[in-house]
Amino acid sequence: MTRRQALDKAYEEELDLLCVAPKANPPVCKIIDYGKYRFQNQKKAKEAKKKQHVIEIKEIQLTPQIGIHDLEIKAKKAKEFFEEGNKVRVVVRFRGRQLSHTEVGEEVLQKFITIVQDYSQIEKQPVLEGRNLTVVLSAKKLK
Repeated sequence: MTRRQALDKAYEEELDLLCVAPKANPPVCKIIDYGKYRFQNQKKAKEAKKKQHVIEIKEIQLTPQIGIHDLEIKAKKAKEFFEEGNKVRVVVRFRGRQLSHTEVGEEVLQKFITIVQDYSQIEKQPVLEGRNLTVVLSAKKLK
């Protein structure tokens, strides 16, 4: 039917004319209650947003002199982060003269990586940025 006829029919039924496919030949339209249609779309969008999981990057800070037990506790916390589906940024902070012995911090970082290697994989290799030695780990894909 023509555009005018469709608008008249929608007006008679006290509904709205919604163009579904305007580029089709001839254009495809529906006679609907537009307020209800918008409400349904908003409801669907809200549901979809609830179901999605946003991956966060959690940070764990270490020092070059950290004890082995403290390192294991931090690794346990990192395991919890991986189980939640998050990524973990491990930062070794150097203060004062510690910066002249970065190899000690690298050893600590390697110990940490070996402790959590069952649950994680290296996403970004260790990099010295200013006073911080940083590595990003992500959870391993379970088969």
